[in-house]
Amino acid sequence: MGYLVNLCRRAAPAALLLVAAGSAHASSPPEPVGWVETARIFPGDMRIMAKLDTGALSSSINAHDITEFERNGRRWVRFTVVNRAGDRQTMELPLVRNVLIKEHGGEKDQRPVVKMGICIGGHYAETQVSLVDRSGFLYPLLVGRRYLRGAFLVDASRKHTTEPRCERGSADE
Repeated sequence: MGYLVNLCRRAAPAALLLVAAGSAHASSPPEPVGWVETARIFPGDMRIMAKLDTGALSSSINAHDITEFERNGRRWVRFTVVNRAGDRQTMELPLVRNVLIKEHGGEKDQRPVVKMGICIGGHYAETQVSLVDRSGFLYPLLVGRRYLRGAFLVDASRKHTTEPRCERGSADE
């Protein structure tokens, strides 16, 4: 009996955190998803495999041929996204910022960051995404907590639990 009481005491704060996380989107409760899901990215409506990583704060995408340029006095970035099926899509988006990432080996990598629309399940949101060559990784899109917060409950034991079902630019459905 004491074991059960201790278990409940430890689980209660976690349950409260889940409820609080869901309150960020009061119109709907957090959607349960797996740690790998199919996403759609915008602009372009491309389907792409995504790793939902609660250990990462920000998101990144597999981008190639990254070129910064100026348009109407603003900095822009042209890049090509490649999904696991080998589909390619070239995009041009305004540069939000550059971020300096410290890699595991201690090396530093500067990456451009753009704002993209991502749809997972019924949730569409625009979020900052760093552009990096992720061709050595299994999943071309890594989705971090800034996008996930309040919208999802990530179940690390499951994969492919939902399909993207939102229209471009729509709020939660």
